[in-house]
Amino acid sequence: MTLGAIRISTITPAGGAHDWRWTLAHDVPDHLLIWTTRGQGRLLLHGTRRGVGAHNAIFVPAGDLFALDLSRQSIGLIATIPVGTEVRLPQTPRQLRLRDSGPISELTALLDAAQREAAAQRSLTQDALDGYMALVSVWLRRQMALDDHLPKKPNGAARLSARFCERVARHHANGMSVAEHAEELGVTGTHLARACKAATGHTAAELLGQRILHAARCALVDTTVPMQDIARHLGFGSAAYFTRYIQTQTGKTPSQLRKSATLRSA
Repeated sequence: MTLGAIRISTITPAGGAHDWRWTLAHDVPDHLLIWTTRGQGRLLLHGTRRGVGAHNAIFVPAGDLFALDLSRQSIGLIATIPVGTEVRLPQTPRQLRLRDSGPISELTALLDAAQREAAAQRSLTQDALDGYMALVSVWLRRQMALDDHLPKKPNGAARLSARFCERVARHHANGMSVAEHAEELGVTGTHLARACKAATGHTAAELLGQRILHAARCALVDTTVPMQDIARHLGFGSAAYFTRYIQTQTGKTPSQLRKSATLRSA
């Protein structure tokens, strides 16, 4: 199997993490390290919602449900690291809030150098990026081990919300209802809704709906898969129900979303 390339992208005021691809709860097939150097926002990670500010390092393992809503003034970098790389990475999602200038300067320098390397596209660029990401991973694991960055023990609501978010990432496309997820988790639907609301600010139904909507919009704007096939894949009973759902959530029909994406890319 051929691995994808390590990529370094930029969070900028003109194109920051504030559109639906980021703000809707979703998961991605690669590991992400998000480094914010300016701005603020909100983060959904590991079943809880928390604030984001300048000099936050956010590690999102592949397949973990998350959402990021940053202000348009935000600036930062995102490292995308394919699963299967030899770079040794943490196994759990974490958010580190940095205050000391030493670690801040160290991570900024490593990511800036990696970004320059990626932009130059010289020979052995991916080997160089592997090296930079290995150093970034060492930095990350060292910081995670410090007492100042040890996570607080989650309460019952946060633990249940995290378990539900894990299920949403894996099973959002199989048509299961929140009540069915709750039964699998051994709780009532009402208890699950309250726990998710307390931990994330969203009910369980809202989190599941966001993940389905994200998948639907990606399929509509990034592929040419027929709409009825998208509807069937995401567990909708019919293409008509899928159309009504998309129009209610976005104000546009699936055809309109697909057409507008085509016009922007033309």
